[in-house]
Amino acid sequence: MRTLTIIVSLMCMALSVSAARADRRVAFVVGNGAYKNVAQLPNPPIDAKAMAATLRNVGFEVIEGSNLSRDQMTEKLLDFGRKAQGSDVAVFYYAGHGIAVGGSNYLLPVDADIKSEMDVKLGAAINIDLTLDQTMGDAKVKLVFLDACRDNPFAAKIKSNSATRSVNVQSGLAEMKSGEGTLIAFATGPGQTALDGQEGNNSPFTRALIDNITKPGVEIQQAMTSVRAQVNEETHKGQLPWGHTNLIGAVYLNPAQQTQQVANAAPTASSSMPAAAASSSSDGVELEYWRSVKETNKPEELNAYLSAYPNGQFKALALARLAAIQNGPSTTTRNLNAGVDPATFTEDASQLTEDQIGLDKGQRRDVQRRLNGLGFDTKVTGAFTDETRTVLKRWQAARGYPSTGFLNKLQHKALLSEIVASTPTASDDSAKPARRAPSQAQSAPAPRHSGGGGGDAGAAFVGGVVGGMMGGMFRR
Repeated sequence: MRTLTIIVSLMCMALSVSAARADRRVAFVVGNGAYKNVAQLPNPPIDAKAMAATLRNVGFEVIEGSNLSRDQMTEKLLDFGRKAQGSDVAVFYYAGHGIAVGGSNYLLPVDADIKSEMDVKLGAAINIDLTLDQTMGDAKVKLVFLDACRDNPFAAKIKSNSATRSVNVQSGLAEMKSGEGTLIAFATGPGQTALDGQEGNNSPFTRALIDNITKPGVEIQQAMTSVRAQVNEETHKGQLPWGHTNLIGAVYLNPAQQTQQVANAAPTASSSMPAAAASSSSDGVELEYWRSVKETNKPEELNAYLSAYPNGQFKALALARLAAIQNGPSTTTRNLNAGVDPATFTEDASQLTEDQIGLDKGQRRDVQRRLNGLGFDTKVTGAFTDETRTVLKRWQAARGYPSTGFLNKLQHKALLSEIVASTPTASDDSAKPARRAPSQAQSAPAPRHSGGGGGDAGAAFVGGVVGGMMGGMFRR
């Protein structure tokens, strides 16, 4: 009887697979930074690469692009519009320069050369409202993420060339209202500007999105609350994401946790299998991503991998590859994990453990110089200020150590063992972001870590059909 029950359960699961496959998820992901007529932004292409990988991991078909001209953006949007038609979930993500003129928002291709309001309205920029309506208007769920609240580089030029004083050009983007089944999220509030982050890393907003929106079992509006809190904290209240939602029902981009909870109530034979299947699928995507960047000489591509997989199975190789690129042709490169006590990766640090080291002012300066030499910019003052604590957290996260912002003896020893190409004597404001909030520009912490696991082939198969059956139940 038990065998019959299991067989019937597996048949039901198999039937659910076709339903799961019918769940269509499509995303448009573009990052523009290499602008031809205004200051370039180093990070949007990195942001887009990381976001594309994050969405692919949870089943999205991604139309992706970086540094696109007006014609190239149009081509990508047409492709996205065709594929998003009738989709269950459509995501629109853009990082780069944006502009608000007369209360309407526009995205800027890299070849944009805007001298007047007329240039904008005649097609030099892409109208966001019109674009969203045309490309994803009939998708069941529409999620829009705009990391485009940069300081508008064309604002002064448009105003000076305007024939009327009534032209309204904002520094950031204007407020937008969402239609039914839509969530719109901006990197910061209407009319305000957002941080781009330290060169070679993700912006605070994109990093927070990557950290939160695909967490297993987290509903999207709950995730956006976490995004706002994370950005607000990391920028020391210099930037607060803004959004507007008109979603009907709950939306999960990664319902794995709920799937597991329901599976735990099913027969024991299949109760632990969905996690194995999810892990197997995720590992395959990560492997393909790593293969695409492992031979690259571009640090931004390796950083994109590390952003998408902060605790990935190829993390050590990616860090070593970055070190080799940054150190140039020298045969001496940093081996970040060689000779490091394994306890360094698990032992927490606090003010107490740091006091036990007994660092004097000169030794604190040495720590700050070493962080600078390793690419984690901070001022060399001999005092561990909030800025230095934030940079220490980034260094710890990049190495896989517990991220507290304080040192213990093991972490201090590991830091001293790292070889740097050069040790600067001081660091002031030489690594400021390309765009800043009005009050300050903060270095942003590295992405948070997440764990993973594996399973055998049998578990992966049965887990796959269980996940297929349960996944659609909790997505909305």
